[in-house]
Amino acid sequence: MSELINNREHRRNVLKDLITQLHNGKSVEDVKQKFEETFGGVSASEISEVEQALIMDGMPVSEVQRLCDVHAAVFKGSIEDIHRPQDPARDQGHPIEIMKRENRAIEALISGRIRPRLEALSSLGGKAPDGLKEDLEQLSSVNVHYQKKENILFPYLEKYGITAPPKVMWGVDDEIRQSIRQAGALLEAGDADAMKSALEEALNRVAEMIFKEENILFPMMLETLSPDEWKLIADDSAEYGFCLIDAPRRTPESARAEKTGRAQAAAEGGVRFPTGALKPNEIVGLMDTLPFDITFVDRDGVVKYFSQGKDRIFPRTKAVIGRRVADCHPPASVHIVEKVVSDLKSGAKNHEDFWIKMGERYVLIRYFAVRDENGGYLGTLEVTQDIAPIRAIEGEKRLMSD
Repeated sequence: MSELINNREHRRNVLKDLITQLHNGKSVEDVKQKFEETFGGVSASEISEVEQALIMDGMPVSEVQRLCDVHAAVFKGSIEDIHRPQDPARDQGHPIEIMKRENRAIEALISGRIRPRLEALSSLGGKAPDGLKEDLEQLSSVNVHYQKKENILFPYLEKYGITAPPKVMWGVDDEIRQSIRQAGALLEAGDADAMKSALEEALNRVAEMIFKEENILFPMMLETLSPDEWKLIADDSAEYGFCLIDAPRRTPESARAEKTGRAQAAAEGGVRFPTGALKPNEIVGLMDTLPFDITFVDRDGVVKYFSQGKDRIFPRTKAVIGRRVADCHPPASVHIVEKVVSDLKSGAKNHEDFWIKMGERYVLIRYFAVRDENGGYLGTLEVTQDIAPIRAIEGEKRLMSD
């Protein structure tokens, strides 16, 4: 066992040294030759460990990202040899099978339509071929594919402590998106030569990303994630849609994963929701931190809950819990409240809004029908918010630049 561990550690160190040589300016061919002399093959997990080690040793993520395409070129043959026999995600509807089908559709768009149009560019005297604009719009849908990877697949890897490959790959995804946007802008501006150059770069990087997904990311995930996690991923994927393919049929197996999640949350003293699990103190803190006040009245018109923010607009006391909502309003306005609740309950309306001035406050009061997944009425949610600060907003304040 110790010999196996030492050998693996040695391989990691040599791989790390080779990537560092690339970083320090060594030629790709020199490094590739040394790699081929030293290794008969390398696994996706080893690539992951090396990138993680580089970042832990202080190499900026942006530097590892800059080398990402070089990694693929150097490691390509050995990774293909190792992963060609194993393909556990052949089952139709598995998230990896769907992601691979999307990749095939992306490749078909590039090879079947975009590249032939680029080849025809010279014969058109610099004029953009018909249909290229529409093709670029379709190519932009790789964003859907990348968003699923970044917002669904990467979080599961990070749960297992695998953080470096997702950071590096996300950065490259962003560069690809920018390249496609740039090509589209140049096409609009009529600069055919510059557009062709930018688009060629984008197409090459898309192809390299497909390779890295299928030979590094996907095998790594298949080695790491549990069946229940894959079922939850399949459910979440529908939220983002699908890239250049029709939506697959959803399997009933995800319900079992959801049930398992609820049982686990209950065992840990929490409450499982369709989109996560929270402990009771987290639920209380979350509700009381909302930037508005909420009150919930059940289907029988009984007050069941209200939030306790630090700056409530209308006072509430715990004595209101269990009280009929009609009894919580002055007689002169009871008929209005009852009409609102009646319309929400019957389905005549799904929400009703009112707004009033209270000194410097401009208060928006909203009532929403709360319904179950079958449309059955569960009760009414009242949301009250001072929107004066929102109405005063001008200009822009961005979290990050485009």
